[in-house]
Amino acid sequence: MLPYSESKITKTVLVIFFIILIGYGYFEARGLLFGPRIDVGTQMTVSHDQFVHIQGTTDHIASLQMNGRPISVTESGAFDEAYLLVPGSNRVVLSAKDKYGNFASKTLTIYFVQTPSAQTAPPQATSTGTTTP
Repeated sequence: MLPYSESKITKTVLVIFFIILIGYGYFEARGLLFGPRIDVGTQMTVSHDQFVHIQGTTDHIASLQMNGRPISVTESGAFDEAYLLVPGSNRVVLSAKDKYGNFASKTLTIYFVQTPSAQTAPPQATSTGTTTP
């Protein structure tokens, strides 16, 4: 019996081989098919701290920028970048690019609300009374 005959085992092995081949092709083409992805959780937040950390994960990226400035990403796709808020509304734009030239962006809006104790109070006028006899 030749190995290429019409046996049930040969057909089963060929079907399994092509399923594995298609699965591997899909796995390798995910970056091209889906492009970069940025996950940062919520897109709108209220903060009472002026200094915050923008944290999240990415997939299929070659570079990541926050407001036009490159930020570092770990090998697993995680990032954690410090950001200093101004009072009121703060807009943070995360932009990712993959090796195929595809872009993705995510915009975060963070409202910084100062607590009364955190605000700087104007200097109080103090008087030191001197009396002359």
